[in-house]
Amino acid sequence: MIEQVDTVKRQKRMADLRDKRHKAEVRFRRIGVAAVSVGLIFLTVLFGVVLASGLSAFKQTYVQIDVAVDAEGDNYQGMVKRGLREYFPEVKKRRDKRKLYALVSSEAPYRLKALVEENPGYRGKAVSLWVRAGADVDMFVKGEISRALPEDERRLKDRQIAWVDSLEDDGRVETRFNWHFFTSGDSREPELAGIAVAVLGSLFSLLVCLALSFPLGVLTAVYLEELATRNRWTDFIEVNINNLAAVPSIVFGLLGLAVFLNVFELPRSAPMVGGMVLALMTLPTIIITGRAALKAVPPSIREAALAVGASPLQAVFHHVLPLAMPGVLTGTIIGTARALGETAPLLMIGMVAFVVDLPETILSPATALPVQVFLWADSPERGFEERTAAAILILLAFTILMNLTAVLLRKKYEIRW
Repeated sequence: MIEQVDTVKRQKRMADLRDKRHKAEVRFRRIGVAAVSVGLIFLTVLFGVVLASGLSAFKQTYVQIDVAVDAEGDNYQGMVKRGLREYFPEVKKRRDKRKLYALVSSEAPYRLKALVEENPGYRGKAVSLWVRAGADVDMFVKGEISRALPEDERRLKDRQIAWVDSLEDDGRVETRFNWHFFTSGDSREPELAGIAVAVLGSLFSLLVCLALSFPLGVLTAVYLEELATRNRWTDFIEVNINNLAAVPSIVFGLLGLAVFLNVFELPRSAPMVGGMVLALMTLPTIIITGRAALKAVPPSIREAALAVGASPLQAVFHHVLPLAMPGVLTGTIIGTARALGETAPLLMIGMVAFVVDLPETILSPATALPVQVFLWADSPERGFEERTAAAILILLAFTILMNLTAVLLRKKYEIRW
């Protein structure tokens, strides 16, 4: 009887412990789901804010003006101003004229010059010209500047708004897709600023980074994992590689400034130097992921290759490395995606320069996408705010694309042993 009571009590305690463990697991699972949900909510809000701020940068407002081209002379700026004054003859005061001229971009005279040089027959005639609107007019047409605000709280004054309304009533205002944003370099005028220099600079830097870090990283991983003997020297190297993976990126920028620029006197603001600095930063990641991928290959592959007469090098490069390459490529792409978003090391080597012309080689002056975001975010004009958000969207798109490529490669070529 006593034994039966003890058995019942023991079973009850076991049931209570099982219930507590089950409740703890359920509670932990709910906490995990809540944490993931909160993270996704914050990420969605952040992405939504950036998307809402940056979408307008992919559109550009154009204004049509009639310009009487002089039969002789090349004062195209004066011709554009005269065309605006003829359309609004009531504007007489100098201050009002300055506000009137601000309706169109400072690029208007250059567009007129290009049109006349392409068509010499336009001299002595009146031509209709579509030009980019000024930054404030562009923001107003897109709805980013509200006419309901008091006049002293907005950059576009009441009289300028009346002129824009008059142009819109006459069908002289259009909104088009902003191809110029993708094909031009930086500018001090928001409506003329583009990301072409930054994109090419990032592309050149990543190419240099991959050309240096990928072969060095793979060979280092092969040597440490497959060929090196275990001793204090290899242990010292492994510890330092793991430590380098956690070093702040600005330290690599200081290293590039001290060595590549001051010692070797390489050109500042060049994608080649930026790629070399990013290669130093990416190299530890490639080595660590490469070693993990090589370690995942079963020892039977090596033993089988050696058993049929292959040398240790042949066993590694003909059998082990090809099987580990999907993991190596995944780590490389992830490391490169991280390098794409780095700003601090590029600032240290001078890739923060104001560059208008597109870079032709890896030695040409250039900037990078994250640096361009940094430059525009520091500008007070409202036009640069939308371009900052648009550049962030493009940078996020590149990063997501590279990470998606890594996931697809892993799923397609990964071998489960």
